[in-house]
Amino acid sequence: MYKKKLAIAAFLFFAVVNIQAQVTFKPGLRAGLSLSTISEMHADYRPDFYVGGFGEINLSKRYALQPEINYIRQGSNNVARNYLELDTPQTERVIYQDLQVSYLSIAVINKFTFGQGFQVQFGPALDVLLNDNLAFRKTYNDLAFVMGLGYRMPSGLAFEFRFKKGLLDVLDSDYYYNNSNSHYLFGDYNTNVNFQIGVSYSFDVK
Repeated sequence: MYKKKLAIAAFLFFAVVNIQAQVTFKPGLRAGLSLSTISEMHADYRPDFYVGGFGEINLSKRYALQPEINYIRQGSNNVARNYLELDTPQTERVIYQDLQVSYLSIAVINKFTFGQGFQVQFGPALDVLLNDNLAFRKTYNDLAFVMGLGYRMPSGLAFEFRFKKGLLDVLDSDYYYNNSNSHYLFGDYNTNVNFQIGVSYSFDVK
């Protein structure tokens, strides 16, 4: 029994040492184009930018866990809103607004590498509201799921394409609506939709 326990302990010890020998950490930066809208609004996509930093924890040759902090500008353009004039009751006006929402996005991304640098990325994100120009909102923060593809070169430079889908209803659609044009009929569940096209660079830490 004693020899068996000793053998198990030795096996676990060498397994941990082997894992630690394979684990590497690489900090990095990422930035690019952010294309976003808010769902069920039939609005135009808003072009803007994102920028952030990350720490890539390589647990094996093919898998890395990557915590991130990103600043992302999102929203929707050309959103129609109807309202009644206060001084002339029953007179309805329509204005078109560009909605802007900025988040500090904290994400934990799983990265799987295949072949010569092709990557599959996915993971959850918590978006903390920094500022916006929404008249009424249902929530200040958002939860999202991120998925994407990337290609990393030996130099550490990578090209990324991601899709980030918000899970929470972020906008009060009773305030933004248009009864006179069906193209702008709103749904009640308005979530953030975001595409990211950009680059990242990871630094070698000796």
